[in-house]
This record gives sequence, structure tokens and C-alpha cells, in this order.
Amino acid sequence: MSEQGCYSPSFKKPSDILRMRRKRARSEGVCAGTSSPASRSSNANAALAGVRPFSPGPRLKGQGQSGGVKRRNPFANIENTYNSPKKRAVSSAEDASECRKALAVTLLYDGGSSTEQNANLRASFGELLSSSLDGKQSDNQHEKTPLSEEDSLFEEDLFATEEVTPILKSPEAPQICGAPPTEVCREYPADWSLKTRLLFTSPHSFSWAEHLKAQEEAQGLSLHCRAEYASLPQNIQDPRSCTELRCGFQQCLQYWQHPSLPWLSLFPRIGAERKFAGKNTPWAQDAALQQSLMSEWSVSLTSLYSLLKARLCPYFYVCSYQFTVLFRAAGLSGAKGITALLSPTTRGLREAMKADGIEFSLPLLEEKRKSKESCSPQLNDNSQLTDGADPSGAVTSQHCDKEEDEYDDEDDDGGLSWLQDMGIQDKIKKPDAISIKLRKEHNEVRLDHRPESVVLVEGSNTFTLINFLINCKSLVAGAGSQAGLPPTLLAPTAFRGATLQMLKARSVNVKTQVRTGYQDVCSLEVTGPIMPHALHALTQLLRPAQKGGFSVSLYTHEPSVVLNVPVTKLSESDQQRNTEQDLVRCGLQQSTIQQLVEPSTLGKSALRQLHMRHFSYSWSS
Repeated sequence: MSEQGCYSPSFKKPSDILRMRRKRARSEGVCAGTSSPASRSSNANAALAGVRPFSPGPRLKGQGQSGGVKRRNPFANIENTYNSPKKRAVSSAEDASECRKALAVTLLYDGGSSTEQNANLRASFGELLSSSLDGKQSDNQHEKTPLSEEDSLFEEDLFATEEVTPILKSPEAPQICGAPPTEVCREYPADWSLKTRLLFTSPHSFSWAEHLKAQEEAQGLSLHCRAEYASLPQNIQDPRSCTELRCGFQQCLQYWQHPSLPWLSLFPRIGAERKFAGKNTPWAQDAALQQSLMSEWSVSLTSLYSLLKARLCPYFYVCSYQFTVLFRAAGLSGAKGITALLSPTTRGLREAMKADGIEFSLPLLEEKRKSKESCSPQLNDNSQLTDGADPSGAVTSQHCDKEEDEYDDEDDDGGLSWLQDMGIQDKIKKPDAISIKLRKEHNEVRLDHRPESVVLVEGSNTFTLINFLINCKSLVAGAGSQAGLPPTLLAPTAFRGATLQMLKARSVNVKTQVRTGYQDVCSLEVTGPIMPHALHALTQLLRPAQKGGFSVSLYTHEPSVVLNVPVTKLSESDQQRNTEQDLVRCGLQQSTIQQLVEPSTLGKSALRQLHMRHFSYSWSS
């Protein structure tokens, strides 16, 4: 009884509703079949009135009518409709291709016709294409209808995309030529900064660089010690079976270092206190052990300088916990004699070098002063302008005043002469001589630990610098995790007390996502103190092994970036062409010597990315 009480005679089951709709559709179809064509068209127009299609576009007709209105499909996309800009462009391109095919068939069958007929055909073809495009544009204009307020959200999608008109060419028109090929660059500039990591990537595998045989390792070691280099072919079909390639890779990874402690990584030294923390340092509290380490280190440094002077060693690095020194043989980087770059420096270190009689210069600071002097002639020229001329002279003078050298010393009286002009010099207490001196030294102190503080030492002063480093008490840290540990010496050739070390290399194959899916990318990672010769030797080795296509990301030891500062003018480098013959016995490849002899062009920057495409280099710094 309770069920009968809840039952309503107006309730219909869903199956009954569907049956009623099917019956209504059949009856409407019968009526439409018996009616006349005119009545059918009128009924269709009436049915379409006020009906919105399943698209985010406007209503077709009769926006003012309210009966029979369908609500908009919220999941529809403007690109799915026939009236979308993309489909209109595709349809126009299809029509143009059909016209092009028809004309091609006509020309094929009329191959023996005269040139006048071919010209008429091409003219008719152009008229046909223009008329078809005009017809498409007129149809699109007729289909556009004003939008209502509720459709304003789709207004930007409908009209933001411009109509794409396909570029059509006649069958006999010449094809558009691409850009002219760029000039092939066979070499990249020398980078004198130290690298901590290299990451090579290439579409070709680096599997040939792993799992070297014992004989290949021994041969690579022998080649490095004898400074012999095997010649490689331009193209290597199977790198895994090329013994010369695998031995040459082993040879490129070797370098010489002093001191060498297996449980400590002695590069980099600047900012490496955390790496040394917690390590076993028995010399920290043993003065006799510290003296023994410094004695051996002095012998090694003296040996390196003797080899450098005889041009048997091209260059070497001294890596302290405060600064880095690069010694280069005569002829490298366009210099006439031996040069040494020291960075970063402090005022105290520069004063100590002056006290020992070391003559040095600040190349970056001198360059800034020269740029200031170049502004002064422009200021004199602008001062001669008339009153009616463009007042650019005042702007230039203000600019030069603004760019005035910030490191110039002030007046001897500390800039207090204006007190005497006002007549109040006796009423105000003047600063003492120490305060005036500190004020003058303020600009010099501001150079400390900055790239502008790099010091250049040339000629015989480099030998004095060697003695200064050996006797300098602040060269070794007196406290902290690096206390008592001598600086690290790095060189490409053997020297007294040196230990042969090897860079770490490993190859990994990864997949990277591209537009069409995933692409296999092979990578080779090299870590350690990577010197300029090692970078050049690796790139020369990978050129034939990777078929002239690879990229490398370079991770630089930032305090050594400024070592790329030029030490000579470009005009003076023309006289250094014969230095390559003098450096033949330095232990490097001839191609590497040719690169290192050229003057440095990177300035205060270093190489960050290096790419090779079709045996041509490109780089970014």
C-alpha cells in the first residue's frame, strides 16, 4: 500500500521516454517525405532558426528567437569546426594543389605545343588560382556574424589568428635558394681558465671510450711520457676497433701534479674548506712535517720554472688557497717573454710584491684608464661647438666625468682645501695623517678579490716572483682545514717530485624528449683539473670519432676566468710566427701549440658552450 501511495500516474520510465522520441522521429520523417520541396525547405529553415551548433561559434540565424534553442557545448573547440582558420587554410591549399595537378597534366599532354600556348596556360592557371582564393575569402566573410555578449570569450580565438595564404608557384618557376653556407671554422679561441668538468653530448655512441684493454692503457701511458701523438684518420667507421683512438683518449686524460695525497682532492683550493673538513691532516700540528712539505714543494716549483725557461714545459699553474698563478713560456698568447698572471690579489699582496722589487701591471685597470683618456679628445672637440649647435658636448662631458677613473688618488691635503677658501680651517679639526692615508688607499682596497685586481708579471720579474712565492709566509694557510698544506702545482709535462694523475671519464646513454618522441643522446663526462691542452686534445680526438658532430658544456673554475686577459696587442702578434718552431719540444701537439700561441681574445670571460656541426666550430662565452 505504501508503494501505491507513492506512485504518481504522471511518472514515466526512461525506456518509455526513449520509445516516445523514436515514434515522434518516425512520424516527422513520414510527414517530411510526403510534403513538397518548398514546404520541406521552409520547415528546415524553421527548425534551424535559433539553433546553436555544437561549437563555440555564434548562432546561425534568428538570434532574437527563444524557442528551440540549444545550449552551447562547453567541450567544443574552435579548431574542430569547419569555419576555423586552420581548416580554411588547409582547404585553400588543397584547392590550389588540385589546380596545380590539372595544369601539370595539361602541360604533359601538350608537350609539343608552342611557347605561346604554355604562356597562355600559365596565365589561365594564375587567374584560376586568384579566383579560387577570392572565392574562399568571400565565403569566409559571408560566414562571419556578430557575436553576442555570452560569446565574447571566444572572440579572441576567432579573430586573433590571421588567415594564412599559401604561396603558390608555377611548375616552371625556379625554387627559392636557401641562405648561403656559413664559413667553416676549424678552430676555437684558447681558453686559459681551469675547468672542473666537461660534458660531451653527441648522437653517436661514446662506448669506444670505456673498458680499455691493459695493452691500450699501457700504450697511452707510454705515448704521454714520450710526448708522441698518433695520427688519426679523418673518418673512423668503427671507433671501438680503432686502437689508435682508444690509446689517444687514454693519453689525453693524463696530467702531472704536486703534492699528491690519495685521500684528499687538491683541486680546487679556493673555497674548498668544506671538502677538507674532517679529513686526516697530520701536518696541521706538526711543524717539522710542514717544513718537509714546503721544502719538497720549493724543489718542484724551481724545477717547473727551469723547464718553462728552456721551453720544455709550455705552462703550469700554482693553485693556492687565496689565489691562482699561471706561468706561460715565451711565445704563448702572443707574448715575447715569460709571463705570469696572478689573480685575485689584495692590497697587502701587491705591496709585498713591490717591497721585493717585483715590477707588475694591472692590465684591466690600465685598459680602463686608456678608455678614459680616449674620452678627453671628444670633450675638447665638443667644447668648440657654437651656442646654436646640438648640446651634445655637455652630455659627453657629463658622461666622461661620470666615467672618471675611480681609483685615482685625491689631493695631498685629503680634499680639505675648501676649508681654507672659506676661512674656517682653524675652527674645524682636520683629520690626522693616518686618516688621510687610509682615505687615499680606499680606492686601492676596493680592487681586492675582484677581476680587476689581476696582476701581470713579465720577463725577468717572473724569476723574482718564483722566489717571492717560495719565501712568502702567507702562501700557506696558518689555520683552518688547509693549514700547513702547500699550493697545488699542475702541469702538462713531467717535473721533479710530480705524480702522474688521470682525469675521470665515464660515458652514459640517455633519452631526451623531442617533438616527435624520444631521441637517444650519448654523453661523455670528464672531471678533474682540466687544463687548456687537455680540452684541445679531447676535441681533436672527438672530431673524427663522432663524425664531426658533438657539443660540450664547460664548467669553469670561476677564480681562473680572468686568466684569459690579453697580455699583448694584436699588432705585436705578427712578430711571433716563428715561436711555434721554438715550442716543438714542449710536449704538446703541433695543432695545440698553434692554438695557444695566438693572443687571447676572451678577455674576462671563458668558454661555456662549444659545438661542432659538420666539422665546424661555434661557441659561446
